Amino acid sequence: MSRDHVPSPKSQQRRRLLQGAAALSMSGVAGLALAQQFPTAKVNTTKLAVTDTEVVVGQLHSATGTMAISETGSIQAEQLAIDQINAMGGVLGRKIRVIKEDGASDWPTFAEKSKKLLVNDRVAAVFGCWTSASRKAVLPIFEKENGMLYYPTFYEGLEQSKNVIYTGQEATQQILWGLDWASKEKKAKTYFLVGSDYIWPRTSMKIGRKHIENVLKTKVVGEEYYPLGHTNFNSLINKIKVAKPDVIFAAVVGGSNVAFYKQLKAAGVTADKQFLLTISVTEDEVLGIGGENMAGFYSSMKYFQSLDNANNKKFVEAFKAKYGKDAVIGDVTQAGYLGPWLWKAAVEKAGSFDVDKIAAASAGIELKTAPEGYVKVHENHHLWSKTRIGQAQKDGQFKVVAESPELIQPDPFPKGYQ
Repeated sequence: MSRDHVPSPKSQQRRRLLQGAAALSMSGVAGLALAQQFPTAKVNTTKLAVTDTEVVVGQLHSATGTMAISETGSIQAEQLAIDQINAMGGVLGRKIRVIKEDGASDWPTFAEKSKKLLVNDRVAAVFGCWTSASRKAVLPIFEKENGMLYYPTFYEGLEQSKNVIYTGQEATQQILWGLDWASKEKKAKTYFLVGSDYIWPRTSMKIGRKHIENVLKTKVVGEEYYPLGHTNFNSLINKIKVAKPDVIFAAVVGGSNVAFYKQLKAAGVTADKQFLLTISVTEDEVLGIGGENMAGFYSSMKYFQSLDNANNKKFVEAFKAKYGKDAVIGDVTQAGYLGPWLWKAAVEKAGSFDVDKIAAASAGIELKTAPEGYVKVHENHHLWSKTRIGQAQKDGQFKVVAESPELIQPDPFPKGYQ
């Protein structure tokens, strides 16, 4: 092509604008045609916020307070998924509109906001919560008002609800596999358990202690809990030094992790001297802790940003394009990203936005595009998934050093652990 035929930058820009407008127009036409195949009167028989062109969902996380350090990633990932779904034409031809509410790291506020979303706003689904305390606070409301919650956090299990899809792991997937790995690979014999003082850490440690004592035939030499937001761990660290455990098994949550790991390092409790396995620190928390304070310690999760697969590379690229090159992605962030996609798949399988039909359609849904690789919804509304062990690096990322060979079936009510 001669230079005479090379379009000017201005004409190239105009052409891109026209092409974009045409694409949007085609998308709108296709969306309208699809929506006409699924009349609102048939896909919305329970008076949810669904029209011929729009479906409204809720997002309920802590944007403020001590849990904001952990929940910001979930907020971002859920919005990314919704944006991508809208760019594809939405769900049953309807674009998704989001109403965001701030639980403010306060469980009564979570309950109040969930009732507002379900009763006043009539949202078709809610993506949200992080702590088990917040989930327990909203669960009776979701069951009474028949709402659908997509909950993204790893948790203790011992729960199953028609109104919840659990996109994180339950205890048998994360805790038991992680402890088995520590016992086998690190020859651990003694454990010191530490966590924040609420339902998830306490129940997780109860399950962990039973596994340590009854299955691994090893010993717990200390167990301590501290309030959410606690920042002085010096007395705990002295107890750990006296007990000299093979493993510190940690479930410290939220902003408290910053003080905990910084004080461990200041006291000389570093990875070259002490083995530590956490079930609560992801890349999101390390961003606040500082990679240099966490380096060498281990975390048991189903997802790490460093996972080497095509789905994850595409996800990480899109996340950074939207939120900046320095943005990081942790386990719960990725599990948050799954929520809107699983809901979309359930709506399309059911051919309806009605909660009862979505709940019934959810079992068996597969997501082959999940950044963690592949997931499938069990009839108990938890996901089949793999578990991985990551070793923290100074740059804030984790190096995956172990992975379960197969997907682990979710078992929220394991016999012998209750």
